[in-house]
Amino acid sequence: MIYSLFDSTVAYRPTEAEQAEPVPPVEAVLFDFSNTIFKLIDVATWLRRVESATGRPLDGELLEKTAEQLGEAYRIPEVAQAQIGRDESAEKHRTALFEWFRHVDYLQGAEGAAYDLIAAPDAWVPYPDTEPLLRELRRRGIKTGIVSDFPWDVGVHMEHFGLADLIDVRVVSYQYGTEKPDPVLFRAACDELGVDPRRTLMVGDNPAKDGGGAACGLRAYILPGEARTGERGLAHVLGFLD
Repeated sequence: MIYSLFDSTVAYRPTEAEQAEPVPPVEAVLFDFSNTIFKLIDVATWLRRVESATGRPLDGELLEKTAEQLGEAYRIPEVAQAQIGRDESAEKHRTALFEWFRHVDYLQGAEGAAYDLIAAPDAWVPYPDTEPLLRELRRRGIKTGIVSDFPWDVGVHMEHFGLADLIDVRVVSYQYGTEKPDPVLFRAACDELGVDPRRTLMVGDNPAKDGGGAACGLRAYILPGEARTGERGLAHVLGFLD
């Protein structure tokens, strides 16, 4: 009875024999995309691109003010509310960001251009340790996949940097109309890879979302939530394979 009070909800049921056996080796690694293996360009670079695309002058003082206003606007209750579930579809994501941008003086009337520049192939860039790890996993014959909350196929960014062939499957939230930690997404990736969830590692930066894979039997490696610009600590993934 006491145990049941602390028992976590699971979306899989291993047999008694499986529970008694050693933890099976990792045969596949799934990755979150945003802030795990790729990151969005910095705000200053993005705003400079908006300036170039729209012809709107943006001096240093206005850039700094706009960057601050973006942070302030994101905390407005109706803006924050609009972000909930935004990655369930392309339409929801676009609506959510337009709601955000309309509260920022510099972006008013330029929401479309600003949005398009976030979705551009080179707007998302890999961390320094992304490619080395993916290539090493490929060399070792480890299956790989992406499970990400995103409003479009992240393959466009991976292709831009020549990394698309290093990922076997991509399961993205907008394709399923739901977000992590919904078991549907983790299960879909494992099914497409043809691998047992108990032999799969999920790598991400969000304990609630990416750690949710544990409810499907996956193991989870959660990276620090800090805003990294250098290596992400991805090489530690290899330790799970030994």
